[in-house]
Amino acid sequence: MTVTAAMVKELREATAAGILDCRKALQESDGDFDKAVDYLREKGMAKAAKRMDRAANEGLVYAYIHGGGRIGVLVEVNCETDFVARTDEFKGFVSDVAMQIAAMSPEYVSRGDVPESVLEHERSVYRAQALEEGKPEKIVDRIIEGRMTKFYQQVCLLEQDFIRDEDFTIEELLKTQITKIGENIVIRRFSRFQLGESLGG
Repeated sequence: MTVTAAMVKELREATAAGILDCRKALQESDGDFDKAVDYLREKGMAKAAKRMDRAANEGLVYAYIHGGGRIGVLVEVNCETDFVARTDEFKGFVSDVAMQIAAMSPEYVSRGDVPESVLEHERSVYRAQALEEGKPEKIVDRIIEGRMTKFYQQVCLLEQDFIRDEDFTIEELLKTQITKIGENIVIRRFSRFQLGESLGG
């Protein structure tokens, strides 16, 4: 399979990876575009993983107001240096994260932030549902775990599909940014406010 310059260009535009990396990915995947994207993502994630244990104490606290003042988000995203915090690339990522929070209402950053009491409650509800549906006891635990995965995808920011490109989760988007920028990035915390939500109803 001959890898053409046009193929490399298309892959580079889609992934922001380097020219040589794109060419190698296409060669490794016999010109299959989707497999080449996966190859680069796997390679990129490996690079990102090495950076994810480095301290990140700089960054931005960013405020985003949506819907004419009906929804507000305050989010803190950290990186390693003040230089990176001032770049358009980093600011754009933080803005995307804030928009995601406004649109999709996550409750936690990651699985590790969900209190054990909440998890126990969800599991007991799913168990009762499965038994009510007449599912055999021996497969109930599997059903519960499947439903817990969907629960995490709803309430955990990192596990949500990115609103601008549902081929990526927020965690994958984060790791792509780490690879591109070359520093560790951490979504530290956020608050989301919706007009009147605390009034009930």
